[in-house]
Amino acid sequence: MTIPLLRIEDLRVTFSTRNGPVEALRGVSFDLRAGETLGIVGESGSGKSVTAFAATRLLDRAGRIADGRILFRGQDVSRLSDKEMRLLHGAALSMIFQNPRAALNPIRTVGLQLADALRAHAEMSAAAARAKALDLLKAVLIRDPERRLDAYPHELSGGMCQRVMIAIAIACEPALLIADEPTTGLDVTTQKTVMDLLARITAERGMAMILITHDLGLAAQYCGRVAVMEHGRLVEEAEPARLFSAPRHPYTKRLVAASPRLDSTLHDLVAGAAGAPGGAPGGAGVARADAPRPADPAGTPLLLEVRNLVKRYDGAVAVDDVSLAMRRGESLGLVGESGSGKSTMSRLICRLIDASAGDILFDGEAIGAIPARDFHRSRFRRDIQIVFQDPNDSLNPRFSAFDSIAQPVKRLTDLRGAALRARVLESADRSGLPPDLLDRFPHQLSGGQKARIGIARAIAVRPRLLVLDEPTAALDVSVQAVILGLLDRLRRDDDLAFLFVSHDLNVVRMMCDRTIVLQAGRVVEEGPSAALFARPRSAYARELLAAIPHFAPGPPLAAIA
Repeated sequence: MTIPLLRIEDLRVTFSTRNGPVEALRGVSFDLRAGETLGIVGESGSGKSVTAFAATRLLDRAGRIADGRILFRGQDVSRLSDKEMRLLHGAALSMIFQNPRAALNPIRTVGLQLADALRAHAEMSAAAARAKALDLLKAVLIRDPERRLDAYPHELSGGMCQRVMIAIAIACEPALLIADEPTTGLDVTTQKTVMDLLARITAERGMAMILITHDLGLAAQYCGRVAVMEHGRLVEEAEPARLFSAPRHPYTKRLVAASPRLDSTLHDLVAGAAGAPGGAPGGAGVARADAPRPADPAGTPLLLEVRNLVKRYDGAVAVDDVSLAMRRGESLGLVGESGSGKSTMSRLICRLIDASAGDILFDGEAIGAIPARDFHRSRFRRDIQIVFQDPNDSLNPRFSAFDSIAQPVKRLTDLRGAALRARVLESADRSGLPPDLLDRFPHQLSGGQKARIGIARAIAVRPRLLVLDEPTAALDVSVQAVILGLLDRLRRDDDLAFLFVSHDLNVVRMMCDRTIVLQAGRVVEEGPSAALFARPRSAYARELLAAIPHFAPGPPLAAIA
């Protein structure tokens, strides 16, 4: 029998914290053969990324391999020297990190970073490295690759940064590629393009791949086997068809039930995440989540009105003559691929940036006339809050979770002392954040936990309009279901309006009364969510729906278009 390319035996990893050691992996074992693709799924903190970092010896200083073996081509990498591991990295095993912008060097061009990877493992001239770098950009289908060689990461979209990361990872023809949440934050069409690209490259080059993801649809479509992790243990492993059609472990059953499908309702997801009908832990039930909202009576005042909004950056138009209106308590979805203008719209409405033209009215008052630099002093600042897409960029690394939630409450309300603490604890609980995590700093938390801090911070001041910019992009499906249930209940109970910006079309369908589809900064379709998703009129909307990954067969798109 051939030796597996990678064999992990009874792997145990612990992290040192100020509250004592924490066991992150508790006896994980699996094999991966050459050319095989293995998916690892599970919720935040389950040990997915720790497994990858341990296998590549990239654990931070607080982490250590307490027991077990990591055999790569029969050699125990846990016993190799740092020098020997550096020779393996890139040349034999490589990793695509979850956040490409954070992984890329912001002060070196794309071409130089590719050349660095190439010249670390082979003797070649600068000219030869540049030529090879150009070939790699072409291989990952970067548009205008000659120009991108001299671009910096901040000049590229999220999808292009991810392609650059893939190019760097495959530069030295590794035998094993580990992709850690490679499509987090990408729209559905870019996500499909990136995953098709990874599948093609690994097949053409005979590479094995470990795909770490919280998206069961991606794992089902692109992996030959899927392993499910919970609390540092591997609890189930099988081929996708068997795993998702007849899961055996209770945790796998909850993951499958909590994953959105074409016909899912929010109540289905929350009940699935809880493992029982009727709700989720912490009072996250959605008894009214799928009840139709009564039509707004004629003459009900508009909460938000946007008229002919335009935003230009150095001559390029990011938002082009967009108009929309929202009533109190309404949830409006904004969908579209990267560069469509969704996030720019959210920042314009939150008054974080100024428009080039057009009007923004809140409660009938022209808040667009207030310069963005002065809006934090406006009485409207408390009324309009935003949950940002990337919690890593929006959280102060020197603030604990408690301080991050408390800071806007102290700035925008009169609450102090016990009342302030009570508001923070309440907001954390409603966002699914356990109280024992409130004294931790961002670097001590998982991506999903940091995303929940962002949600708790936004709702703590009791806004009237909540702008959610990809709020569940970093969350696993079970936590996503609970958070969505909490948000929906909050909206209905408090008559809170949502502007829901997301690339997850299934989530928008369930959460939003109406949906607007943006393409290249312009509105191409809008209407009630149920009708738009069931019978999209525009070719672009149909393309977005076709790109949604599914882990179980659903009706063909032609049947619902």
